[in-house]
Amino acid sequence: MAGNEWINGYLEAILSTGASNIEEQKPAPVTLKDGGHFNPTKYFVEEVVASVDESDLYRTWIKVVATRNTRERSSRLENMCWRIWHLTRKKKQLEWEEGQRQTQRRLEREQGRRDAAEDMSEDLSEIEKGDILMEMVQSNETSKKTFQRQVSNLEVWSDDKKEKKLYIVLISLHGLVRGENMELGRDSDTGGQIKYVVELARALAKMPGVYRVDLFTRQISSPEIDWSYGEPTEMLTAGQDDDDCVGESSGAYIIRIPFGPREKYLRKELLWPYIREFVDGALAHILNMSKVLSEQIGGGQPVWPYVIHGHYADAGDSAALLSGALNVPMVLTGHSLGRNKLEQLLKHRQSMEDINSTYKMMRRIEAEELSLDAAELVITSTKQEIEEQWGLYDGFDVKLEKVLRARARRGVDCHGRFMPRMAVIC
Repeated sequence: MAGNEWINGYLEAILSTGASNIEEQKPAPVTLKDGGHFNPTKYFVEEVVASVDESDLYRTWIKVVATRNTRERSSRLENMCWRIWHLTRKKKQLEWEEGQRQTQRRLEREQGRRDAAEDMSEDLSEIEKGDILMEMVQSNETSKKTFQRQVSNLEVWSDDKKEKKLYIVLISLHGLVRGENMELGRDSDTGGQIKYVVELARALAKMPGVYRVDLFTRQISSPEIDWSYGEPTEMLTAGQDDDDCVGESSGAYIIRIPFGPREKYLRKELLWPYIREFVDGALAHILNMSKVLSEQIGGGQPVWPYVIHGHYADAGDSAALLSGALNVPMVLTGHSLGRNKLEQLLKHRQSMEDINSTYKMMRRIEAEELSLDAAELVITSTKQEIEEQWGLYDGFDVKLEKVLRARARRGVDCHGRFMPRMAVIC
């Protein structure tokens, strides 16, 4: 299995999605000048500044000045009016400066569009060539997260590399998942995807450089299905016996997370309300496993997943949430796509209401868009899937993705635009 071309291509594709653990930058605490206590004068001034016209303030100022030599003059009123007028003019100045900044940003965006138009006119045939590892698009400094690529990770996959240290998470939620005697064809949810993810987990665990693979799915304890689907853990592949660094936690495992009704098997369209419950359970398992692996391969430091790979829309939604919580790169395989299926169903004259009621199509498409936004890499099977299926989504544009890759490789600013890399793995 380890020698098959598809698994080697898969490993090469996800290689550059791996990132070292990066601490989130925390904003500095805000300290109020007045020590955090309520200030009536400041409150009054701010309220007036926000609601009183400057011309009214000026007239009030003139009246105060006119009573300068009278006993009725109120120095407090004069001082307050001066402060209000000053702050109002300061507010006007700040608004003008903000307008200048917005104008500058608009000019930069227009320049970016012109640059993109020029890039589109170039011959992009060469962009399709080259190694996947060299073509991953990186967000610029305005992105919320920055992943540091580990160029040295190439040695992890070499045949001579014996030390195992990577922890990989796969997610496939619906259907009935087990390692032996698969009930393929039992229903529409238990088919080719089940066999694919199980074989992928086994193949990854046998690769040099991989210590543990967890395949997350749903735990189901129902009298209508076999008892094995209620087991919380199932070993798929043990660690290599001839490897000195193999520990008791190495290998590939199916990890069944309870979510939704405990004693009821649900088709995939009914799992959407329970996705967050699954994420909570999966996160708890990963946190616990990071501590276990820290003792075996981490030298006392927590070992986090190298990548989280979601299969289908429901797992993609879950992987996006876990990826954001752990700051771990995400990979996505759609297997089938909602927008493409929606088009086919509409051609058969089904109403949108019936389609959404049966297939929960809008929730599925929302999850796929979210997955696109979070994924570093999308695994596909054909170029047709990229162009005619993923091309239907707001989060992906075929031509713009090529332009962004071209600009990133030349070191040209992408103005904050990001799209996941599409890799064809046959």
